[in-house]
Amino acid sequence: MRGAKPHADLEGAIERDGIVRRGERVLVACSGGADSVALAALLASLRGTLDLDLTLAYVHHGTRDSAWQDECVVLRVAATYGCRVRIAALEPGARDEATLREARYAALATLALEAGAGAIATAHHREDQCETVLLALFRGAGPDGLAGMPARRAFADGIDLVRPLLMRSAIELRDYCHTHALPYAVDPTNADLGVRRNAVRVALEALRPLFPGLDAAVARSAEIVGAELVSSDRAMLRRQVRAALDGQEGLRDIDFAHVEAVVRALERGSSGRFHVRSGLDVVVERGEIARIVRE
Repeated sequence: MRGAKPHADLEGAIERDGIVRRGERVLVACSGGADSVALAALLASLRGTLDLDLTLAYVHHGTRDSAWQDECVVLRVAATYGCRVRIAALEPGARDEATLREARYAALATLALEAGAGAIATAHHREDQCETVLLALFRGAGPDGLAGMPARRAFADGIDLVRPLLMRSAIELRDYCHTHALPYAVDPTNADLGVRRNAVRVALEALRPLFPGLDAAVARSAEIVGAELVSSDRAMLRRQVRAALDGQEGLRDIDFAHVEAVVRALERGSSGRFHVRSGLDVVVERGEIARIVRE
C-alpha cells in the first residue's frame, strides 16, 4: 500500500460526499462484521474533521449462540476509538429475514433516540446495493425498487438513515480492517442458501470474473435512477451533458466516468476541456457547456 496513510481515499470520499453531515450526532450500527467495523473506524477517524459525536450500537438478534463474540468485537472497537456503545437485544423466537430486519431497525431507532442521534449510519456497500437491486428486479419492481438503497433518507422522527459506503467495495472495507489491525467477526448464517440474498450473492460470485466491475456498474445505475426519481441537481446536469452529446451523435461508447467529470465541473462552476472519447471533447467555461469539439 503506497503512501503514509493507506486508505485515505475512503476517508476523503466520506468527507467529500457529505452523506454524513458536519456536526452530526451519529449512531453507528455495528454488527461486529468487517463492513461495520470499518465504518465505525472511518467515522472515528473523521470525528475531529467533521465534528462528529459517535455512539456504536449493537443489536443482539438472539438467533445464534456465537452472537456474544460479535458483541465483544463491537465493545473492543468502541474502546479502541473511545466511543460510547449501546446494546439492544431482540425478543427470542423464530423470525424470517424481513421480520428480523424490521425488528433490528426498530431497535436502532430506539437506541438513536436514547443517544440523541440525528442519524443512524449503516455499512451497506456496493455489493449490498447490487444484491438489493437484483432482488428488486426479480420481484418485478419499478423505478423505486431499481433505485436500490438511497445514501440518505428520513427514517424516523428527526432521524435519518445514512449509508456513506454505498459506492465502496467490501474488499476495500476488509482491507481497511486488516491495515488498521481491527478485529471483526464472520457471520456463519451468510452461508445459508435458504436466504434469498445469500443465494444471489453466490450467483454473483460466479458472474464477477465474467463481468469485471459488475457491482460498481449496478450500484452506479441505482444511484442514477434514484437521482432521476427526485430530479436532483446532479440528475439535471447529467441530462444536460447527455443532451449536448446526443445532439452531436456522441453518446455512443462514452464511459460514464467521462460524463461525470463534466458534471463535476458544471457543479463546481469551473472551466476545462474534457476528453470523453476518441475525437470528442466537451469544453466547459465557468460552469456552462461552451461547445462540443470534434477532432
